[in-house]
Amino acid sequence: WMESFSSNGEEPSELDKMSFSILETSETVTATNRPIVIITSNNEKELPDAFLRRCVFHYIAFPSQDLMRDIVKVHHPDLEDKLMEQCLTRFYWIRDLPDVRKRPSTSELVDWIAALRRAGIAAESLEEKLPFLGVLLKRENDIAEVEQGPKQRSTGW
Repeated sequence: WMESFSSNGEEPSELDKMSFSILETSETVTATNRPIVIITSNNEKELPDAFLRRCVFHYIAFPSQDLMRDIVKVHHPDLEDKLMEQCLTRFYWIRDLPDVRKRPSTSELVDWIAALRRAGIAAESLEEKLPFLGVLLKRENDIAEVEQGPKQRSTGW
């Protein structure tokens, strides 16, 4: 949708006209009241100033470990406590590393736990090695940074 902003920063016609067309059904949907549009951003792209002028900004802090534990339980209700704690410890350790450029997100943690469980990885093994780093980290340099290991760092686990 953001790509529909013109180079001069004008809004797409859908917002201006308060309607949009569904090509597959040849139907046009028109709002009777000005819609409220909620857009989320992870700050990876700079949003146009013309767009931002029309926005109300609300920052949501990254979840604390306690809140993250509750989030993970929704996705993995029968997760063993010891594995939960090891995963959270390693996850937040990675997020705190200063040279990791793209820190892992909540969804990547949930997916990582799923991969660990499917592979039968025990909580104790996470003390020595972090398997399936490609689920948590999406950049080669970030994976290399984590694989350096805690022995070379003062911030180790």
